[in-house]
Amino acid sequence: IRSIDDKKISKNAIKVLSKLQDKGFQGYLVGGCIRDLLIGSQPKDFDIATNAHPERIRELFSNARIIGRRFKIVHVRFENEIIEVSTFRKSDSKDLENNQTEAGMIISDNTFGSLEEDSLRRDFRINSIYYNPLSKELIDLQDGLADVYAGVVKSIGEPDLRLREDPVRMLRAIRIGSKLEFSLEKEIKESIRSLGYLIQDVSPARLFDESLKMFMGGFGVKVYLALKELDLFNWIFPESARSQKKYNL
Repeated sequence: IRSIDDKKISKNAIKVLSKLQDKGFQGYLVGGCIRDLLIGSQPKDFDIATNAHPERIRELFSNARIIGRRFKIVHVRFENEIIEVSTFRKSDSKDLENNQTEAGMIISDNTFGSLEEDSLRRDFRINSIYYNPLSKELIDLQDGLADVYAGVVKSIGEPDLRLREDPVRMLRAIRIGSKLEFSLEKEIKESIRSLGYLIQDVSPARLFDESLKMFMGGFGVKVYLALKELDLFNWIFPESARSQKKYNL
């Protein structure tokens, strides 16, 4: 594991963070970009978390637009890059009761909260590390650094609950583990095996997008083997699975 090399951070992300902080808001890089920087890789995307609400973010940036219904985020567009800015979320049990399917999938997640609450709503501990490149402040409330050191993907909270909230997290766990050559914790593996059928509830558009990320990043074989190992391949690609079975592939 390495210290963060600020030279690898997008200048556009720095511009967005600077403006948010100049206007009195909190702003941190978070998620995969921090994880990648810590292992010495060059991130492809830079995501920002802030306490500014989507409408306020859009007001601050003329090149911004709000996207999403289930999870409102703001895309700040530059010539060759999009910086994704999301507002801190919190888990509100009363709100979730009205915004979950019977299987537990969250269909709306726009209850805003604090940084501390937001860290609990992240999917995996390695994706819950926040960094402010302007002050060099790194915040790790869920022991994500320990998992980066150990090379393991662990869920924040009960894996069954978190995978039910968003079944795409199963694919994200496999993709991240395959890409970084990290292992998945035993509990996540068991949850994926038992809850794989929930992938059927995910929209085709989201599955297509995640499939591109899994198989077009240079580690597709590892993803394929993991999908087979965790009994998830059949649920994502049922026709391919039937053909394999028919021809004993």
